[in-house]
Amino acid sequence: MIRASRQQAVLALVAIAALLAMPWLVTSDYYINIATQIVIAAILAMSLNVLVGFGGMISLGHASYLGVAAYLTIYLSTHAGVGALGSALIAIGATTLLAMLFGYLALRASGLGFLMITLALGQILWGIAYRWASLTGGDNGLGGPIRPRPFGIDLMNPTAFFYFTLIFLVLAVWLISRFVQSGLGQSLQGARDQPRRMRALGYNVWLIQWLSFVFAGFWGAIAGMLYAYYHQFVSPQALHLTTSAETLLMVVAGGTGTLFGPVVGAALVVILKNVVSAYITRWLMLLGVVFVAIVLFMPEGIVPGLRRLRETMKMRPASSAEASLPAAEERTT
Repeated sequence: MIRASRQQAVLALVAIAALLAMPWLVTSDYYINIATQIVIAAILAMSLNVLVGFGGMISLGHASYLGVAAYLTIYLSTHAGVGALGSALIAIGATTLLAMLFGYLALRASGLGFLMITLALGQILWGIAYRWASLTGGDNGLGGPIRPRPFGIDLMNPTAFFYFTLIFLVLAVWLISRFVQSGLGQSLQGARDQPRRMRALGYNVWLIQWLSFVFAGFWGAIAGMLYAYYHQFVSPQALHLTTSAETLLMVVAGGTGTLFGPVVGAALVVILKNVVSAYITRWLMLLGVVFVAIVLFMPEGIVPGLRRLRETMKMRPASSAEASLPAAEERTT
């Protein structure tokens, strides 16, 4: 366990260093914007991984927190006259309260029932956003917010906004890793693996799962706030089932129950969606092929699969040396 945590810490430093250096390595604003989208998607996928990977609770309504936080941020800043900081704080707080309610409703069931409840709740919000045109703009969505200028920094600059989102990614990695290593995070994993035994030991499994659900919703709200200021627009698509499914695909492809698996999965999906789609019309088919290949050859995900492959390559020289030792002894005798 200690070795794995050290490896993840090293991987975190390497990934953060690569992201920090990216604006100097890539001069095009287009690719910097792609990197920003990857960072936002990674925060959303990491928040879902708290439920799926560490809690064993598969959700198909996680886009709810992205969409609600984005709608509130844009509506409050453009229509209600609230400042940028106030809009962000209210949006994150209100979305976290929504996660409390959704967690209370969804955790009345488990397994397939939990999945269906989260799906139903997400579709209800999508229907409201689509039909309540006077408030949400309907299919036309809401737009018009201006990115804030914290400490006089112009976030309209792609590089500046990239570093702005990167700060939240670093915070997400640190706080989620602390959560996973905490007593609550360990209890969540115990409730995932042995819920009956945890109850017999006196743990309140429902409360552990509910608090984790709220924690995941909070980071989903952070991603929604960043999504609103990046796109400066939000539509019902942000709440749609496809957004939740894409986020779940990021988690599964990168590796559930790992800290950086969702980040790798987010990079894979965003690059295929934005870069490869410019050259291949049927990019969704390619995404399906890539996902099938991951399931066949790395069923645990890309990050755990690469770790297993590296350990296998390390063991091969040792095993070959041990096999050659008896042969050498026979020749000497």
